[in-house]
Amino acid sequence: MSLPVAPKPALRRFHQASWDEPIVFELSTPGERGVLVTPVEPGVRDAVGDIVAELPAALRRQAPPALPEMAQMRVLKHYLRLSQENLGADFNVDIGQGTCTMKYSPKINDQLIGTPQLTAMHPLQDPADAQGVLEIVWSLERMLAEISGMDEVSLHTQGGSAAIWSNIAMIRAYHEANGEGEQRREVITTIFSHPSNAAAAKAAGYEVITIFPDADGYPDLAALKAALSPRTAAIMVTNPEDTGIYNPAIKDWVDAAHEVGALASYDQANANGILGITRARDAGFDVCHFNLHKTFSTPHACGGPGAGANAVSAALAPFLPGPRVVRTVDGSGAMRFDVQDAGEHSIGSVAPFHGVIPNIVRAYSWIMALGAEGLVAAAETAVLNNNYLLKLVTDIPGASAPYAEGRRRIEQVRYSWQELYEETGISSEEIGIRMTDFGMHYWTSHHPYVVPQPFTLEPTESYSKAEIDEYAAVLAEVAREARETPEVVRTAPHNQTVHHTHHDDLDDPERWAITWRAYRRKYFGETPRGSVDRLGSAGDRAAARTAPAAEPAA
Repeated sequence: MSLPVAPKPALRRFHQASWDEPIVFELSTPGERGVLVTPVEPGVRDAVGDIVAELPAALRRQAPPALPEMAQMRVLKHYLRLSQENLGADFNVDIGQGTCTMKYSPKINDQLIGTPQLTAMHPLQDPADAQGVLEIVWSLERMLAEISGMDEVSLHTQGGSAAIWSNIAMIRAYHEANGEGEQRREVITTIFSHPSNAAAAKAAGYEVITIFPDADGYPDLAALKAALSPRTAAIMVTNPEDTGIYNPAIKDWVDAAHEVGALASYDQANANGILGITRARDAGFDVCHFNLHKTFSTPHACGGPGAGANAVSAALAPFLPGPRVVRTVDGSGAMRFDVQDAGEHSIGSVAPFHGVIPNIVRAYSWIMALGAEGLVAAAETAVLNNNYLLKLVTDIPGASAPYAEGRRRIEQVRYSWQELYEETGISSEEIGIRMTDFGMHYWTSHHPYVVPQPFTLEPTESYSKAEIDEYAAVLAEVAREARETPEVVRTAPHNQTVHHTHHDDLDDPERWAITWRAYRRKYFGETPRGSVDRLGSAGDRAAARTAPAAEPAA
């Protein structure tokens, strides 16, 4: 008996809301208030005045800050309108943000971090009054040690690249402690490992050697062995790589590094498809890191806040960044959690305090809700979703998945539109912009474009078959448009708040204005200071919103 054929997914009608909403400074009305502040008691006012008087003059404001003055209702409308002019993980199918592992973040976890017991805490308060949250930090570190197979974990770092920097800093400290710091001045990575590995190693003063794939599309083991020497400090690799390809010889890579006395650092930003299936320790790695804001479902938000986790073998444990949360047991057997400064051999602090607590609580909650079996199920579903999407995309004429062709991928794929580009002249970037007209997000890849005309997709475990079908159907539709009505693609977006923009503005730093003051200065020749009522008339502000791009004032 044959299975029924699923109907082709319909392309949904989409049009982004467009409010022509002014920025908040333009909405300011002098004297308008959102809240009436209770007058400060004379004694408190005098005490604060005494403290301010002791501050150096350079640290005291000469005028009140130029903040918008608005009623609560107007503030609410303003930000709701702006929110409707955005795409986001809770709004659209976010498969297109490959390598970022955009997954559903349970809303109950947001409720947990919004409890007064957590929001009212301060990182410098007495640990005796923070036992609950410190226990969560300590417990999450134990969980990540189990997941990675490593001996010790620090949640001190505040993002993935910060964690990668901590990895290379610990590697440098380890070699210096062994008297080989001057000798070992090279770090080896692969072209499809996350670029932050090469960047962090370079920033730490190392010469970076990059390994390209072999003829089969896998990281080249022979090239690695040829590059290794007594000068090698470490290999720093992502696995699976940003192509979605898992290196089947990864243990051979680690063993080869160890044979010359180098350390092995594992970038696990792409760990979503291997949770509970394989571990960093299983391949012999000395140090690894996780991105809690990817793998463990703490939201990316608007590029942050992130949270990193560094996991190490016992040999590297003394070098972990800090401060750290430690557990002690007193004579009566009672447990207590304390905050301990970085030790004598630690690389020290790379961020304030002892971690991004809201994201630590979210990750802890996510792991606790799923359990060990749930983590494996999440990984297996992510791999299933990815390979289903791989089949749909590579069936689209003009699309391909270069390297290790015909082989399955883990949790993402870096595809190519090169064939379509050669046929139509429509680039991957133009396709991505057109995708927004269907409410879809889409990303190309890191530069340089080693994969020509790239696009990187990662469905994770969060998206349904119907959503994956819809996303692939939109890709196929835009590819059809590229052949039949290319101007529709070239002039996109058509259904968005912002319509077609030219790279002239994006590529010229002299035109950039990333703050309201910079905008007024560059395009109106002003140097706004003081209160917001000096920011020009209502007519000026309306003209600013509708004026075409112009050369900035000198």
